[in-house]
Amino acid sequence: MISEIPFHFLTRLNLVRLLGIKAHSPRELLEGLKVVPASSIYYHTHRYIEQHNYLSPEPPNDFAYWLTHILQLRELGELIASVDIIRFKHMEELRGEFMRILASHVEKSRPMAYCQEGQEFHFMSCVTFVLPTPYKVRNLTQFAEALSKISINSLYYHIFEAPKRLGTDENDFTAWFKALGEVELAGELAHLDPYTHTLEGLREKIIGAVKRYARN
Repeated sequence: MISEIPFHFLTRLNLVRLLGIKAHSPRELLEGLKVVPASSIYYHTHRYIEQHNYLSPEPPNDFAYWLTHILQLRELGELIASVDIIRFKHMEELRGEFMRILASHVEKSRPMAYCQEGQEFHFMSCVTFVLPTPYKVRNLTQFAEALSKISINSLYYHIFEAPKRLGTDENDFTAWFKALGEVELAGELAHLDPYTHTLEGLREKIIGAVKRYARN
């Protein structure tokens, strides 16, 4: 089937920046979480997915890593690491969950753990620049071919950043498949949990599914 609305693959570049806010203790981490922009929460919880695209999925978020390995607060670190970031469509909701866990710990803990100088948690954020790629497709066969060529950055943008950008459970690929009339394919992709695959593994899964429907 040919779509009147082509799918244009986009990609993005991130400019990472220090926010000038750092924490020496769980209390200061909590205070920092209250004031940093939502983009900082996203950066510290999602960047591993892209950076470690050839490793096992679901690596730790930055908050959990710092609490566990720098402050040696393993129980607190496990609580932060156990937060299911997939459940939260909006970063403000995810921020609130982290703050709830930290506030409970701070309220109960005396004395408070502090890190050594030079091991502080530095809050960071990133500015995202969205750029076009040469790949614009109108059917499933073209889509599968282009998907095999796009960069990891492009795949990440359309799968992981789309739901956060749109405030929905739907990624860009699923939305286009529906527009194309490929409802079953869209449903299959919607049920594919991207957080349980490496990015290259995810690319292969999607290409395989698209090729099956392209032959029908």
